[in-house]
Amino acid sequence: MCQLLGMNSHLPASLTLSFTGFSQRGGCTDHHGDGWGIAFFESDGDLPSKGVRHFVDKQSAATSPIAQMLKNYPIKSHNVVAHVRKATVGQVSLENTHPFVRELWGRYWVFAHNGDLKNFNPYLHGHFKPVGNTDSERAFCWLMQELDKSHADVPSVDELTRTLQELVPQISKHGTFNFLLSNGQALWAHATTKLCYVLRGHPFYEVHLKDDDVTVNLAQLNSPQDRLAIIVTEPLTTDEDWTVFTPGELKVFVDGTLAHCSCQCAAPPRPAPITDPLGPVPVVPEGPAPQCQRACGASSACTRMATTT
Repeated sequence: MCQLLGMNSHLPASLTLSFTGFSQRGGCTDHHGDGWGIAFFESDGDLPSKGVRHFVDKQSAATSPIAQMLKNYPIKSHNVVAHVRKATVGQVSLENTHPFVRELWGRYWVFAHNGDLKNFNPYLHGHFKPVGNTDSERAFCWLMQELDKSHADVPSVDELTRTLQELVPQISKHGTFNFLLSNGQALWAHATTKLCYVLRGHPFYEVHLKDDDVTVNLAQLNSPQDRLAIIVTEPLTTDEDWTVFTPGELKVFVDGTLAHCSCQCAAPPRPAPITDPLGPVPVVPEGPAPQCQRACGASSACTRMATTT
């Protein structure tokens, strides 16, 4: 199986530390050596941008010169999606390397998937066609096609989330569908099996990477205004409280914090949204904890998330 890494940040942030540890899983500390990729919605000053820097390589992340360059060249972004691949469907090639990028409603969309989908062969029309031959890219194209059919123009993050909640189960019934999806406004994350996240904010502490002998004091790299969410297949650090997704959950991260969870747990209310080129991102009101308890039996993951700040 592949591994995923995502970041959603309130202010432009670099993923250098997390990517340093994550890239080691691409053929060094783990066996995901069949290519890697990363996509940044690069920031325009302090504001989110619609432009994307996209790097993919069929060489392993642990040995790729491009990956080494990115460790030393911090790119500031509000939303990042990265992937290291263990090929199961489709040959090892550049066109089969995640994340994949498509345009819809005048915005780039970035998608990466971990898992296998059996007998998923939907009818695809229009300009959403796979370039490679992976089940992952096929699923992404179908999601884009169905989103396009469901909305005449770019919808709000809330509307997109509701539509994804209807579409995702139609894919996940075919197998393992862990994925990260972003359009630069938000970062959507869905888990069938493995996915976890951590929220970082003031006060920042010292962290130690799990896959590399690196310790960093985050207080020296961040201001009190910084806050960000890191989403990954398996925890990247040994000394942070990572929250595990419940199977079947779809979570949405906006402005560096959890904005919505499909199990209706009490996500903390969002701060005032950052101005977006296509308009402000609406605030999702805080959901009551009892709904979460009814919906998912008050799992430990939901309980932790309801009290995270």
